[in-house]
Amino acid sequence: MSTQSSFLIPPANDGICHIAPYQPGKPIDELKRELGLDDVIKLASNENPLGCSPQAKAAIQQAIDEVGRYPDGNGFALKQQISQQFGVEMNQITLGNGSNDILELVARTFVAAQDEVIYSQHAFAVYALATQAVGAIGVEVPAKNFGHDLVAMANAVTDKTRVIFIANPNNPTGTWFEESEFSQFMQLIPQHVLVVLDEAYVEYFPENFNSLKFLTQYPNLLISRTLSKAFGLASLRVGFGLASVEVTNLLNRVRQPFNVSSFALAAAVAALKDTDFIEQSRELNKQGMAQLEQGFAKLGLHWIASRANFIAVDVQRDGGQVFNALLKKGVIVRPVGGGYAMPQHIRVSIGLPEENARFLETLAQVLAEIPATEAA
Repeated sequence: MSTQSSFLIPPANDGICHIAPYQPGKPIDELKRELGLDDVIKLASNENPLGCSPQAKAAIQQAIDEVGRYPDGNGFALKQQISQQFGVEMNQITLGNGSNDILELVARTFVAAQDEVIYSQHAFAVYALATQAVGAIGVEVPAKNFGHDLVAMANAVTDKTRVIFIANPNNPTGTWFEESEFSQFMQLIPQHVLVVLDEAYVEYFPENFNSLKFLTQYPNLLISRTLSKAFGLASLRVGFGLASVEVTNLLNRVRQPFNVSSFALAAAVAALKDTDFIEQSRELNKQGMAQLEQGFAKLGLHWIASRANFIAVDVQRDGGQVFNALLKKGVIVRPVGGGYAMPQHIRVSIGLPEENARFLETLAQVLAEIPATEAA
């Protein structure tokens, strides 16, 4: 018997109809249910293996008494902390339900149907999704050594271009560009184009790239940040955008007033203040990156040098097969074939030392079970 509904629904926008839903990393509990496993580790979603700052946890506990009230729709305390910490005015800050929210707000605010949006090959999937959702035309510029070809992206600008999404470091490749390259790029971009610099992993990036100083020079620049990665607040969903007063004013006309919860607001303020926790997270990440690189070298594998909290490795086999084989052994990583066009790679988040060791041991077992491809 057919299960197709006989009801008619209103037609959706063309862009929505062609979207393939974003596939998040598989949750630990889901894998345990599916395969009956007791011991599972997740190195798939670039989360901080230390969790979050103890100060953030304490702030959440203090906020519980106000759970029956709406959060501060303007996020005053968080904006004040961001203003003081990053040297921007409060009217230059847009708060988001994670940085994904900022990316979507940009598309809804500045892009209309048939406008063009530029992003790189192998870049974060949400750039294309946000573009499609508003019926705009995505212009994917071929990558250079798995990273952004900034010159080619600047050359792709037309009169129809409204937004350029760039990430530093990039997800899922971990590649990066230097401050001098970014400076040259911005000089090539006309003022009618908004450049969105996605710095979701900036806390792991060398401090000699100061993107914030470009905000006063370029009113068509927006810097996107998140507290889901190094700050460990992934489940609370809080991010922010920094831009000119004019751009910020427009974004806040579209932003929903209670898009960041009270718990997220409180935890974010505390997390931003806890610089010791961030330094601890950086150091753990540095050691874990070296651990994985050494393990890949012993296995004879090539990887993409990364300045984020993850690394993409060429497993010399179908990445989807390797991903599924690792799942069956209780190790969750991230396949990056399909939309990312990296069929022989998997992306691995940096975990605790024992998690990294288990992943490398399990990967060696899987590689012994799956024949290498001829192209490897």
